[in-house]
Parts: sequence; C-alpha cells; structure tokens
Amino acid sequence: MKNLSKLLAAAFTIAVLFFTTNAQAQTTPAKSFLLSLGIETGIPTGVARIGANFNLGGTARLQYGITNDLALTFTAGGYHYFTKKIPGQDKRYSSYGELPIKAGLKEFFLPNIYVGGEAGIAFEKLEDGWGPHRLVLSPNLGYANKNWDFGLHYDHFTHKEDHFGIFALRVAYGFGL
Repeated sequence: MKNLSKLLAAAFTIAVLFFTTNAQAQTTPAKSFLLSLGIETGIPTGVARIGANFNLGGTARLQYGITNDLALTFTAGGYHYFTKKIPGQDKRYSSYGELPIKAGLKEFFLPNIYVGGEAGIAFEKLEDGWGPHRLVLSPNLGYANKNWDFGLHYDHFTHKEDHFGIFALRVAYGFGL
C-alpha cells in the first residue's frame, strides 16, 4: 500500500505541474503519426502480488490521429517483475516478465487530457523459457502535450483461471513521424 501511495503522489505532482502550464494542441493531429518511447513502473495486483513487489518496463507506442481528438494506438514493450524473497527461505521467487502487444483508442475529452483503452496479447517470459500467452486489457487515463505523455493505466492479464494485473505509471517522450 505504501508503494501505491507513492505512485499516486508522484502522479498527482506531475499532473499539477502540467495543468499549470499553457494548454497545447492534441498530441496526434488528424492524419499524422506520433511515436512515443516510455518508461513504466507499476505495482502488481492479484496473484502477482504474492511473488513480486513492483515492476519496471519500457514501451513504444505508435499513434495515428483519426481526428484532432481521437487516435488509434499500437503499443509494444516489456515489463520485468522484481520478485520477493520466499517466506522462511533465503531465496527469491523465480524472475519473470510480460511482453505485451496491444492496440486501442485514445480520446482527448479535454485539452491535453485523455482516456483510452487497449486490448492485445502478452507473452510471459520465465527464467527457464516461455510461459503462457495471455489476453491483456488496459484502460488508461493521462495527460499529453506535444512531446510528453504521462499516463496511468491498469493492465489486466488473463489466461484460463489465472488473473492478475499491474497498476502503472507511463512517462513517455513522443515525436512526430
């Protein structure tokens, strides 16, 4: 819970700093592309909390502006889960990661403020090989200007009876193509 409080405090601070600046145009004008490279950090939820404290990753997102307020998104990247020590033992749980590939929409409902959603597939990378692929659903909310994108998102991973997720913050720098 401490980590969640710190993540929310950091997101609030960033939001305050950027809301006090002048509004910029939407990040992906109609009929143009924007590529953003982001660093992400998050807190595992569900069964992932048993063996991991937090995750760190990177993503690349390609956006295409359908209108000045609506963009198609395609996101790919990877998340590494930093594992905990096994209770009563002097070793850690096995290391793992998720490699998501997602597509979705991003709608600017206020200047610089967006809501979005993505869906796709994630491949699990284990220490000794590959795990199952999972459906990933990811709603997000954020602030973006011409170059910077700060977004909060929840990635929900599911495979048969196995469900878990991450609540994460993405900080990205973008540039037009």
